[in-house]
Amino acid sequence: MKKLTRTLTAIILAALLCACGAQPAGTTAAPAEEKTFTVGICQFVQHVALDAATKGFRDALEKELPGRVKFEEKNASGEPANCATIINGFVSSKVDLIMANATPALTAAASATSDIPILGTSVTAYGVALDIADFNGTVGRNISGTSDLADLQAQAAMVREWFPDAKNVGLLFCSAEANSRYQVDEVGKALTGMGFTCTEFAFTDTNDLAAVTQKAADSSDVIYIPTDNTAANNAESIANILLPAKVPAVCGEEGICAGCGVCTLSISYYDLGVTTGQMAARILKGEADISKMPVEYTTASKKYNKANCDALGLTVPEGYEAIAQ
Repeated sequence: MKKLTRTLTAIILAALLCACGAQPAGTTAAPAEEKTFTVGICQFVQHVALDAATKGFRDALEKELPGRVKFEEKNASGEPANCATIINGFVSSKVDLIMANATPALTAAASATSDIPILGTSVTAYGVALDIADFNGTVGRNISGTSDLADLQAQAAMVREWFPDAKNVGLLFCSAEANSRYQVDEVGKALTGMGFTCTEFAFTDTNDLAAVTQKAADSSDVIYIPTDNTAANNAESIANILLPAKVPAVCGEEGICAGCGVCTLSISYYDLGVTTGQMAARILKGEADISKMPVEYTTASKKYNKANCDALGLTVPEGYEAIAQ
């Protein structure tokens, strides 16, 4: 009898426990708490193009992982040494992913960690930036990202389209930026092949930018400026020299052109950032292996600076869109 009583009691208790734990009809159990991530953003310098890339990155990642990403965003103020300090801080705090905005930020991140996923953006040539011979489009290891490279042959052709009677083209860039050197080399070769005489005018930083720009203006019929961060951050200073001298500039990106240029073949840096953010989401979700992700690109478009074209009395060829001022 006692054994039967104990058995019945056990059955009743089990039934009561099951009843208490059962979900009401039409409901499901609450999901386990979703994982959150910390993403470190190192932006080399503050200017329109890089700011847009950072915004696009954040917007895309917040859309893909709403409420699950904490951003640590820092700006290196144009100093490569600051990039190293910022990135080392991210590594010490063990962030889940690093977004390196511009080449100096990317190279600092590549030197700092081989474990944390690194996505570059606003980087022109990954092979040049990371010293990879015969770059095939995929970095490998823990690095991938997006490139802001627009067709350099097409940029050279733009100089000929706008200024067919020009003879001397000045190539104005910062010698400290490896990607600027790459663009100048490629565009210079193309322009020389078209019959132009090309002369390089390289400044080392903001201290000699004005003097070098003045020398370029005195010696050139037209100036070419690549996607150069120092130039972008000082576009107004360049304009204050080129426009009074009546020397037009063809630029590698819209932000520089909006300040001191007349035309550009440029990508949308916001869209570039969005693509980078979408890549980050796939990595953080575990949907993609960064070592197998090729560098991604975006479409470029022809644009012109109406105010500067008017000031220089230039006729805009067909097929160009005015830059919003």
